[in-house]
Amino acid sequence: MHRQLLLQLLRQHQPADSNEQAMNQATISFVEQHSDCFERSLLIGHITGSAWIVSPDRQQTLLIHHRKLDRWLQPGGHADGDPDVAAVALREAQEETGLTSLRLVSSAIYDVDIHPIPARNDVPEHLHYDIRFLLEADPEEPFGKSDEIKNIQWFSMEKAKTIADSESILRLVVKK
Repeated sequence: MHRQLLLQLLRQHQPADSNEQAMNQATISFVEQHSDCFERSLLIGHITGSAWIVSPDRQQTLLIHHRKLDRWLQPGGHADGDPDVAAVALREAQEETGLTSLRLVSSAIYDVDIHPIPARNDVPEHLHYDIRFLLEADPEEPFGKSDEIKNIQWFSMEKAKTIADSESILRLVVKK
């Protein structure tokens, strides 16, 4: 049932460019072919949920410096069997930032990305089929603590463009 809801959201999504369009189509195919697509145990890849967090005036974005990956990224993580990917994005954002003012702007998908995750310990290299949602938060609210995070910071959209080290993050910054 919920897999069908994700497929409906993916089919309704309007990608920003041909690269995102290709990733959206590949994600649709992946979800259609794998009934266990929400499970981390699917070692070829799995669905993840991420949050693109912006200030209410859309002038700032919140990024986390991920400890393991040593990069500035949007908050997000594994679905771990939860087919409500918007709820996954919201939960991961709350866990990683400690913010309580987070609000899902829309239940529509904001962005779709597929990226490789390097092999680590007994987990082989695999793909994250990342479903991203737009969230708002109060930039004045203090952050919480998370062991996964080295740093959390609000950036102007212009500054975020300069620290974006991937096409994926840059695409989020320029989306309106």
